Amino acid sequence: MIRVLVAEDSPTARQLLVEMLTSDSGITVVGEARNGLEAIEMAERLRPDLITMDVEMPELDGLEATMRIVGKFPTPIIIVSSQANASEVALSLEATRAGALMVLPKPAGPASPRFREQQTHLVAMVKAMSDVKVVRRWGASTPTKARRALQVHPARPSERPSMVAIGASTGGPAALRDMFNAMPASFAVPILVVQHISKGFVNGLANWLDANTKLQVHVATANAIARPGAVYIAPDDYQLGIRDDGRIHLSGAPPVGSFRPSATHLFASAAAAYGNRMIAVILTGMGDDGVTGLRAVHAAGGLVVAQDEATSIVYGMPREAARAGVVTTTLALPDIAPYLVEVVS
Repeated sequence: MIRVLVAEDSPTARQLLVEMLTSDSGITVVGEARNGLEAIEMAERLRPDLITMDVEMPELDGLEATMRIVGKFPTPIIIVSSQANASEVALSLEATRAGALMVLPKPAGPASPRFREQQTHLVAMVKAMSDVKVVRRWGASTPTKARRALQVHPARPSERPSMVAIGASTGGPAALRDMFNAMPASFAVPILVVQHISKGFVNGLANWLDANTKLQVHVATANAIARPGAVYIAPDDYQLGIRDDGRIHLSGAPPVGSFRPSATHLFASAAAAYGNRMIAVILTGMGDDGVTGLRAVHAAGGLVVAQDEATSIVYGMPREAARAGVVTTTLALPDIAPYLVEVVS
């Protein structure tokens, strides 16, 4: 049985979440918090397996509550946020840097045609995230000697790279921000990104990254020329690719392993267009999306960089890439940006 604490100040929204969660016989709600302070007290007293957290709450907001909970008694946290409020979306994404695992939209009522879909997704994510071991993995948590060992003979490209393609899932928004924040505005090539994120949040993600890093971050648009120093994130429900003339290609091609956008589609497209003049980066995330595309990158002579286990929130996608034998270099998250800057210079 998965024991869940629901933190939400709206009685109506809180009741809806409780009913959605307890519709599954494998989930029980052990507490209901009306604000961040109650969430902290209940998290300590009840020790739930997972917390769903609103961000805009009285007394103490969800961002601060997340920081305190993760710092004192690490617990998997899913942020449940409104998509309509830009400041709430930004606050929700900040919470992923504080230790929250992911952001989900606040569900519509039972009368909505999307209600069953949202209920199924919420239950599935609670079940998947409840087993994640939440620890502080960034920076000092990675042993210095281990990080140095990874950098003794890092791979170097045979040709000067012309683009970078990135795939990420759970833990990805925070990882992307940390990476991009360490890269200069003058970064010499464009960056294309597939980030698995709930529908409706990709614009907020792009705005958040753009406001908090030196790079220009956009939601990708069809036929746009990918410019150096700019980041292009796949929009909802489109496959993201690139042509050999540097123009972005968006398509309604079928999902790859249930994903659209898919990291595999991006990597395969970039490999076909750039061959050994590209770098693929596979970051933290569940599952194996990206692996098939990385095989194409590897076969074309491109570099494949995987985030290491110690700094991954969920060591799923990078692990599957390593098992497939397509990873050229494995690096801790703080080391990826300096490596990219060096090899594209």
